[in-house]
Amino acid sequence: MASNKFEVTLEKIVSLCKRRGFVFPSAEIYSGLNGVYDFGPLGVTLKQNIKKLWLENMQKWPEDVVQLDGAILGAESVFKASGHIDNFIDPMVDCLNCKKRFRSDELDLDKPCPSCGIKNWTEVRQFNLMFKTEVGAMTGQGNFGYLRPETAQSIFINFKNVLSSTRVKIPFGIAQIGKAYRNEITPKQFLFRMREFEQMEMEFFCKGENADKFFDTWVERRSQFYKDLGLDQKKVRLRPHEKDELAHYSKHCIDVEYEFPFGFKELEGIANRTDYDLSQHIKHSKKDLSVFDTDKNESYVPHVIECSVGVERLFLTILFDAYREDEVEGESRTLLKLSPKIAPITAAILPLSKKLSENSKKIYEQLKFNGFKVQFDESGSIGKRYRRQDEIGTPVCLTYDFDSEKDQKVTVRNRDTLKQERISIDQIEKYLKDLLQK
Repeated sequence: MASNKFEVTLEKIVSLCKRRGFVFPSAEIYSGLNGVYDFGPLGVTLKQNIKKLWLENMQKWPEDVVQLDGAILGAESVFKASGHIDNFIDPMVDCLNCKKRFRSDELDLDKPCPSCGIKNWTEVRQFNLMFKTEVGAMTGQGNFGYLRPETAQSIFINFKNVLSSTRVKIPFGIAQIGKAYRNEITPKQFLFRMREFEQMEMEFFCKGENADKFFDTWVERRSQFYKDLGLDQKKVRLRPHEKDELAHYSKHCIDVEYEFPFGFKELEGIANRTDYDLSQHIKHSKKDLSVFDTDKNESYVPHVIECSVGVERLFLTILFDAYREDEVEGESRTLLKLSPKIAPITAAILPLSKKLSENSKKIYEQLKFNGFKVQFDESGSIGKRYRRQDEIGTPVCLTYDFDSEKDQKVTVRNRDTLKQERISIDQIEKYLKDLLQK
């Protein structure tokens, strides 16, 4: 019987991620780089599963949603038109004593520095969050580029290319999963605020008179996505932006928020960006990005509904939501109650004795060959191996014992219920396929 009294903390998640190969501090042997992380074997697979589910969800609706893979390096003119060069800023202040830098909107400047305890601040100044670089071999020639701070702009500047080269028609969406870079003043809370991260963004183009309707539609669809992921709905809420916090391009914006140990924070933003983006690029590029309406015999600039979520932020949310601690038969265990759809390992094959490794490994090799994410583990007691698999979120363990040699069956042990049952070896693949459909 399992008992469930525990507290999940950021420290526990960070420790588990490193211990089990989900996430490592980048360049750790050189003291690391703040706000940048490397993903280990399990982390890579979990991220792949998250991105796969997001894309499948985006593309299952009646309207077309096609994909784009835009360049990470962008021309200065693109970000001048989009408003990022003038508006993508945070207020910054330095401590003159310890030289540490902070966002001034997160401090009480009437109080001492939280790092050194001395009150000696610089004046507040604006800091652009984009990474700027020189393009080409010649320096000082004004050939500047930027690492993109979001994936959206490559969608907007390629809108007409996509429209003219495919069979899609308004309304339709362009989805993109890719890296973005922000020179955050104070990266914090592990994967929550990073300098290098991945975004999953979809820009949905529609007529202006239909924008409010599609905004509500996508809010509903995105809310259902988090229910389908299995997130605890008591910790998920929708928060509309107040007028004074709306971005300069937004008519409406709703954040999907999750209750982390450090409070409710944004998980995804859903925004009605109006025709701002395409209109800005029309103005600055002098190119026609409008669409001709044959029914009304006139051209119009489409409006945009944006859905944007960070891969790593959703990754972190899923870990917080899945983390459990309990006690089983007098022993404590840590487990990740991950949905089988996103768990990095679907099943572990465990020979009860190393003498049984040869035959049990044939099962592992066959499952692996047929595309299942499986792990073979023959080291340590069966109890310790169960605990290892629980901690990385493996839904089931398949134990091959001495009876398996006779009855051609294995014992399936469920991570969550601890229930054990015998199934035939030739039924394992069907069992795992059914599990992945839940």
